[in-house]
Amino acid sequence: MKKIYEDIKKVFESKITTRILVIIGVIIIAMLIFSAGIFVGFRKAGFGRDWGENYERNFGMRPGNMMFGRDNFPNSHGAVGKIIKTELPTIIVQDRDNTEKVILIKDDTRIQKMMFNIKASDLTVDDFVTIIGSPNSEGQIEAKFIRVMPLGIPVSPQPQQTAPIK
Repeated sequence: MKKIYEDIKKVFESKITTRILVIIGVIIIAMLIFSAGIFVGFRKAGFGRDWGENYERNFGMRPGNMMFGRDNFPNSHGAVGKIIKTELPTIIVQDRDNTEKVILIKDDTRIQKMMFNIKASDLTVDDFVTIIGSPNSEGQIEAKFIRVMPLGIPVSPQPQQTAPIK
């Protein structure tokens, strides 16, 4: 048994074995880094594919209208309009440009009416709301903040255009 131990000790003390073990270690580390790069790239490519496939739905574009104009890119990070359907945790809002946007209300969504915090169950059809959030890959807007506007506050149906300064 002692002879086997001494033979193994000689193998691991040799310079050739040390170099081979260092090379194997470097190859394993390089493979792990390469695998991490593949994983990150795959996730980014998957998001890009999902974003492209749901572009019209996410951004409320009218199908077939591919010209880049003012009316072609509605707000993708929120909505301003009237609630037309509540089916918690989602509501559907008819935005100022007459697109219907699906709003996803999450547990951390802050909802206010005047200065008071309210619950999602307090939202009703015909409430006028302003929503700030971010689009997801299912064509919904994940709401971060919802403000229920009191009745009687005029809101123009379209943003006002200003004349260019000469």
